[in-house]
Amino acid sequence: MNTTITPVEDAAPALPAPSHRPRRIGAVLALARFETRELMLQIPVLVFLALYVTLVAVRLMRQDGMDDFPVLHMVDRETQTAPLLFAIALLVCTNAAALRSRKHGTVQQFDVLAMDPWRRTLAHLLSAVPFAALTAVVVTVEFAREALRPGAIGHGSLGELAVGPLTVLLAGAAGVLLARLLPSPFTPILFVVAAYVLIFTASAAGADSAWVNRLTPVAALDIAGGDDPVPSDLLGRPATWHALYVAGLCALVVCAALLLSGGRTRAVRTATALALAATTVGVIGQIPRDTAALEAARRTASTTPQKVQSCTTHGGSTYCSFPEWDGVRDDWARVVDRVQSAAGGSAAGTRLTVRQRIDTSGGVEVDTSLTPSTHPAEVTVGTRWGGNRVPEFAVGVASVLVAGSEDAAQNLCDTRPVTIMWLVLGTDPTPLSTFKDVRLDDSTTGSGLVLAPTNGLSLTEQQTTVVRELLARPRAEISARVKAHWTELTSSKTSTAEAAKLLGVPVPKGQESCEE
Repeated sequence: MNTTITPVEDAAPALPAPSHRPRRIGAVLALARFETRELMLQIPVLVFLALYVTLVAVRLMRQDGMDDFPVLHMVDRETQTAPLLFAIALLVCTNAAALRSRKHGTVQQFDVLAMDPWRRTLAHLLSAVPFAALTAVVVTVEFAREALRPGAIGHGSLGELAVGPLTVLLAGAAGVLLARLLPSPFTPILFVVAAYVLIFTASAAGADSAWVNRLTPVAALDIAGGDDPVPSDLLGRPATWHALYVAGLCALVVCAALLLSGGRTRAVRTATALALAATTVGVIGQIPRDTAALEAARRTASTTPQKVQSCTTHGGSTYCSFPEWDGVRDDWARVVDRVQSAAGGSAAGTRLTVRQRIDTSGGVEVDTSLTPSTHPAEVTVGTRWGGNRVPEFAVGVASVLVAGSEDAAQNLCDTRPVTIMWLVLGTDPTPLSTFKDVRLDDSTTGSGLVLAPTNGLSLTEQQTTVVRELLARPRAEISARVKAHWTELTSSKTSTAEAAKLLGVPVPKGQESCEE
């Protein structure tokens, strides 16, 4: 019996099925890079990006004296508004990019491609990330420039700084989501208008402005109303929780766009749950928990600031400030020394107390008028410094040196306003320019109001004329006359005309009237 032996070939080892995951990720990233380049070529993106960078550059280069002492916990929020127009432009352009295939009638051709529709949506979403990163760079440069100024006050918040870039990312993602929800080129504009109307209608209808700001990405209402800074611990802004809320909202919009495009994978569903949780936690975290303590702290800072301030002594005078303004005390002292050096009599050695004050009775960071202090030898200084605030503070110092207190310096109708203005301007390097800046009408003629940290100083036309004549004479001569006749020049019984004779300048014409 013949037996045929068939050779057995060696069995080939089983190979694992090739994984397409790296290829898919690479394809998504390649498409995202392409879409990013396309967005960079869109006119709205280019124009508003250039406008955004230009506005920031101009703000950083301006030479206004008020900017020499930036308050950093206001600067961090100011970085949130400038990217808004750029964010809107990105929203419109990402929406147009996501609708490109529909516009050109090539949607059916995508059915023969290997890339799933939700992955193409993911690429569109990723195309907005570089623009958010670019915004983060601009925000960092803007804040760093202010923080590195020698006169910078306070400190910033990372949560506040993150809002600008997150808003840009949210706008880009919202543009893609709207393309999947309502595929029309008019949808982005209608969405922006509706959002604007909704926010400001809610505010006008009496809704809590704090909650309107917490539920909108940018705290526009707080920034718009910001004027006089307050210590950062009185703001009551949960910046970190708000940043978490905006970040969660970004992730939620991204996941919604992917789900609408068919990306119902386990990873997308998990990410959606996490995004929803983060958004919810961000909202809950912004709920005020101890409002009574915050209100009590604000009242204390407004009515009895000495309880939360520290003081230092310089040249015999005491300077008291909130902790974040400790570095500005030396500048206050230089102004006091300069003004007091022109005074005569006992005023030259008066020990002043310079106290920083705020008023939160009408809200925080609002333009308020501080009531004059009734304490003898106490001078008020606000929380803004630099620019016109310097000569205004000098007016406050001179008023106390001449009248004894801020309250007593109100409604003076004698020679004392002339003496006060000489103390302010007699040692100033640019007296006429400062005289114009410190007056409410920006003039050096006629009657007017001179600004001060508290109530201003009224000048009649005759008093203004005498001050102007004093500034035209040799400084040493007038300074000697002021000190020699200090008692008469600080008396309520001495008229402006008599003061002019004592100081050796022409007597002003006309009948002086304090009702001017």
